[in-house]
Amino acid sequence: MKNILTKKNENFPLKKLDWGKIQSDMKGKLGKDIYESWLKKIDFVEEFNNYILISVSTRFIRDWITSRYLDQILQIVKLHKKEIARIEFIINDQKKELSNIREDKKTEHEVNENVSFIKDSFFQYNRIDPNKNFENFIIGQSNKLAFEASKKVSEDLSHYNPLYLYGGVGMGKTHLLNSIGLELKLKKKVMFISAERFMYHFVKSIKTNEMVKFKDYFRNTDVLLIDDIQFMNGKEAMQEEFFHTFNALIDKGSQVIVSADRAPNKLSRIQERIKSRFSGGLVVDIQNPDYELRHKIVKAKTDEFKINQSLSLNIPDEIQKFISSEIRTSIRELVGALNRIMSFTRIYDKIPTLVETKTILKDLLNLSENKVTIDLIQTIVCQFFKISKNEMLSARRSRYLVRPRQTAIYLAKLLTSKSLPEIGRSFSNRDHTTVIHSVKTIERLRQEDKELNTNIDNLKNKILYNKANEI
Repeated sequence: MKNILTKKNENFPLKKLDWGKIQSDMKGKLGKDIYESWLKKIDFVEEFNNYILISVSTRFIRDWITSRYLDQILQIVKLHKKEIARIEFIINDQKKELSNIREDKKTEHEVNENVSFIKDSFFQYNRIDPNKNFENFIIGQSNKLAFEASKKVSEDLSHYNPLYLYGGVGMGKTHLLNSIGLELKLKKKVMFISAERFMYHFVKSIKTNEMVKFKDYFRNTDVLLIDDIQFMNGKEAMQEEFFHTFNALIDKGSQVIVSADRAPNKLSRIQERIKSRFSGGLVVDIQNPDYELRHKIVKAKTDEFKINQSLSLNIPDEIQKFISSEIRTSIRELVGALNRIMSFTRIYDKIPTLVETKTILKDLLNLSENKVTIDLIQTIVCQFFKISKNEMLSARRSRYLVRPRQTAIYLAKLLTSKSLPEIGRSFSNRDHTTVIHSVKTIERLRQEDKELNTNIDNLKNKILYNKANEI
């Protein structure tokens, strides 16, 4: 009995913080207005070893608090207990489900003292969000194929295996993975986890000598959904384990769905055999949303916010069209822009004018205008010099390839905020010294060669024009 209690105390909370005092501190340090509008709505749920779980009534409130006040709240909590390293959120309608899961886990501990820490901690990270489903996923030309493939997998697991979805930040990849999990969780054993959490469990298992349990736990699922696989880069031991887990799941007929921010062949510092396995399934690109899709999203989210926040004011079509037209970088930033407008409406009880909207969204508008990608630079440079991207990224040093490659590297340094190592990785993992050499070479040649200087100016203008007019 003593061992059971010891194991239990390692994974379940021993006591709760004095949340009343923390709320009082938040009110004093962040101000009465902010506290009454946002922080008063927070409910304390549970304290764990190094983090706390809190809840709010809507995702909107969670996102607003996270973006504006989370760091300050964490500092206040640390004053009461310095061991707390992070804060986790759930929405109020998930609390009942969480309570049921916790009771199941407690019962399991009472009858089995050998339960792995993974089972105790993982339920916090395997929560499938009921609000992210196929029904509220908004479809356009840029994401239609990804949506159809995800829907097909949720209906027939043998259809595409693995399914690999990739696209930029905030394009809906996690929403689709969540939707698949939501559809299958009642009839299959589903595991939905980020690459970062997989890495955490892997390291923890090594430290606690529980690798056998780790292997069993991750290889005995029917559906494995892994988000942001690119974060496994460079972790050789973990990649080795993932490779064998992947093979074991495929061999026994389990479904694997993976998301990433780039295509399999562009993953940096990921084993070639893993990239090959990903490429062997269905690989689907989620493109940037066009204007039509952005406008559909803005209209749908505006209606959703209005219902959730019980607002009587309508955001006029002029403002909706302006946001749809100007915020082009990602769906997440589009929703973030709407969050700001809705918060302005709620706080001041008025609809912002177009001029006020531009002021509220000033930093997002600048980001949308200026965010040039290395991929765009490579594409336009290759078109100009009439070579393929594979040739540019190859190890060949032919003169007709070296100059375009150096030009693209130079423009990447000039037009993006990427570091030298990041630029090198985007050019087939070239060393940062190669990037420096390329930049210096083009800078020197621009002074000596008028034609090359003109070509680079034209390329730069074409890249900026393509980005500014991307619809």
